[in-house]
Amino acid sequence: MRVIKRCKKSRELVLFELLKDRKELTTRENHFYDNLKKGYEGEMQFSKLIEQSEGNGLVLYDLLFESKQTTFQIDSLIVTASKIYLFEVKNYNGEYYFEGEKFYKKPRFEVVNPASVKQN
Repeated sequence: MRVIKRCKKSRELVLFELLKDRKELTTRENHFYDNLKKGYEGEMQFSKLIEQSEGNGLVLYDLLFESKQTTFQIDSLIVTASKIYLFEVKNYNGEYYFEGEKFYKKPRFEVVNPASVKQN
């Protein structure tokens, strides 16, 4: 695999890293920071797996788009001669499962299914 665009920390994550050293974050801010950090760590783990895999393709990370006044990100995009693969990376703790179109954390807590989020 040939990496065209590398994975990098989001502006929000960099900002929170700077803030946490300068002030005490609120519980909500700390939770948000932890989620950003965990998400970035998951993306880095995924990128290592992809880059170690065999195959011919171009890899692009962290692509930011805007459509119909909505900004969205594609975590990883792999372009091969015959297909384009799009990956949304999640780094959740615990056990999760699908039941039909719904996504749950065990024992039975419904969470937003990232595969079913629709853009306007």
